Amino acid sequence: MKQQSLRKCWLDGKGAINAWCSIPNTVTAEMMSMNDFDSITIDMQHGLVDYQVALNMLQVISGSNKTPMIRVPWNEPGIIMKSLDAGALGIICPMINTPEDAINFVGATKYAPVGYRSSGPTRAMMVHGAGYHDEANENIISLAMIETVEALENVEKIAATEGLTGIYIGPSDLSISMGFKPGLDRVEPEMIDAIKRIEDACIKNNIKVGIHCLSPAYLKEKLSNGYHLATLASDVRIYSEGIANKLKEARL
Repeated sequence: MKQQSLRKCWLDGKGAINAWCSIPNTVTAEMMSMNDFDSITIDMQHGLVDYQVALNMLQVISGSNKTPMIRVPWNEPGIIMKSLDAGALGIICPMINTPEDAINFVGATKYAPVGYRSSGPTRAMMVHGAGYHDEANENIISLAMIETVEALENVEKIAATEGLTGIYIGPSDLSISMGFKPGLDRVEPEMIDAIKRIEDACIKNNIKVGIHCLSPAYLKEKLSNGYHLATLASDVRIYSEGIANKLKEARL
């Protein structure tokens, strides 16, 4: 199966840097894919991306060897399956709050007899090879987002879900759920403890742990501490920051 850069990172014992595409545009997605990311996630939840645009973005990402992933809008089997059929090799699913949520999520990413994914990999077979159906269950990446107090209380059971690749920490929503303001790169003791609990659950169950970061320094800290995946901001944030810095420099 093609575009296995993320799994290669993990096989080599390295943490991966993930790109985040919220802008509904093939050019910006292509620019991301031309840089030294290990995987690229198209955000269909809070990004401005619908299914058709996500498909077009996947097409330009195919020109690289980067692993394409999609954060789906919700834990809904239809959009999970359609995203995989379009060629995504990983799904990040928001608001996984209970073990049942996790079981349903994983089931939608896997063909029978392991799961209940419907067979019809229209584009996936075109780009990932004729053996896609036989290889998909072992190669599709499933990352459950932990981002509420309820999920945190259930994290040990969620992490034990059979077939789940790993957990992706959503610091902003988790912060809100715990009574703080939204934001990434948390430093509150309560948040540090919560994130540590998630890490420990992943370690105990031998699954991957990932997190969304804002600054390169915070990302490097997480990867040095054994995280398997860390996202660097988003295309919107990087683009906005670049414009603001250039303009500030021009006006000095």
